[in-house]
Amino acid sequence: MDNTFSQLDDLHKIPSDSQKLKILMLCWEYPPNIVGGLSRHVFGLTVHLAEKGHEVHVLTAGNGNLPTFENMYGVNVHRVKPINEYDENFLSWIGGLNLAMAFKAEKLSKEIDFDMVHAHDWLVGSASIALKESLEIPLLSTIHATEYGRHNGIHNEIQQFIHNKEQQLICESDQIIVCSDYMKTVLNSIFNAKNEKIAIIPNGIEPLVTELKTEEIFPELKLKKYIFSIGRIVKEKGFETIIEAAFIAKKRGLDCFFVVAGKGPMLETYQRQINIRNLESHLAFVGYVTDEQRNALIAGSELAVIPSLYEPFGIVALETMILGKPTIVSNTGGMKGLVKHLHSGLLMTPGDAESMLEQIDFLINHPHKAEEIGQRGRQIVTSLYGWKRIASETSRVMQDSLINNHVISNQQKETPNNLTKGVKR
Repeated sequence: MDNTFSQLDDLHKIPSDSQKLKILMLCWEYPPNIVGGLSRHVFGLTVHLAEKGHEVHVLTAGNGNLPTFENMYGVNVHRVKPINEYDENFLSWIGGLNLAMAFKAEKLSKEIDFDMVHAHDWLVGSASIALKESLEIPLLSTIHATEYGRHNGIHNEIQQFIHNKEQQLICESDQIIVCSDYMKTVLNSIFNAKNEKIAIIPNGIEPLVTELKTEEIFPELKLKKYIFSIGRIVKEKGFETIIEAAFIAKKRGLDCFFVVAGKGPMLETYQRQINIRNLESHLAFVGYVTDEQRNALIAGSELAVIPSLYEPFGIVALETMILGKPTIVSNTGGMKGLVKHLHSGLLMTPGDAESMLEQIDFLINHPHKAEEIGQRGRQIVTSLYGWKRIASETSRVMQDSLINNHVISNQQKETPNNLTKGVKR
């Protein structure tokens, strides 16, 4: 019998686009436990996959204050404690988290026949790879960023360890999702990932609602014009460029005030730099803000700047753009694909304070053009980056991966018989 026809006959066993999947999603952070942008991405994706009728189970880390299980907006959220939850060594802690996730998933699999495991970054790679093997289901991985990209290379043992974990996850994955052409190029060049294994699906965003006024959160900003920025306060986000721009603005007597929101390990360092350089009149790091506070700060700003040195995508740029703010982004990584210069946003040279100030000066001195740019940005984000569309594209990739996995499995079953023909013993 022709193997092709036998494989096609079996395809009815694979869920079609109209059928619903049972998806096991692994991510180390998930709302309300938010560390960075990863949790918001997985939240948006899982909620909209559930809305499409898929049965979604998220495995994530608990923090002691949250229930071990709850159904959030149709998503089944299972929180586990790392085996060594009090270990101060992050890599050991992550290892313990992966063990706990694998144990929990094995327990769930006795009641739920999962179709696929979906991993988000190397942090859950070990558990995901183990579950692919033990549950005999395809592994889909979304690679959000790389250690090589964050540090412009691999420079020490810890970075090498993480890089190796990323390589392992990429190699073991049946299908990979990245958020931009830039990230696809990185996986090709750094990890030798094959094009046919990679799908590009951008990050998504929900329409943002602004109910608070800026002065309700920060009274000192009442009637004050300011430039807004937000992100995790780490070196690769480029906030040192804002500090340098504020210093130059002060020397030149420019009426220019920056507000930066976010938390992270570099926050105290940057605040000390502001104090040492007497920049309090030109720049404020306000720390962690809620989503509601963030929306109010964006809405009350004159414009936004996202100065990242390394950025696989740039979800924070979408947040400012969807509220109609003219946005300046670094001409790097995935962000340079988000805007068209002087049309839907402006591009600045990464790490260049003079370039940043040049773009700011243009927007401030051309208010009508700035308004046009802001509105075009809003239209583009609304039409291209809605979560419903992104969940549909992700669902399609999942269906394709299941079909491919089934065909390959059938081919492998036939291979041993073919290999024994004509072999002398």
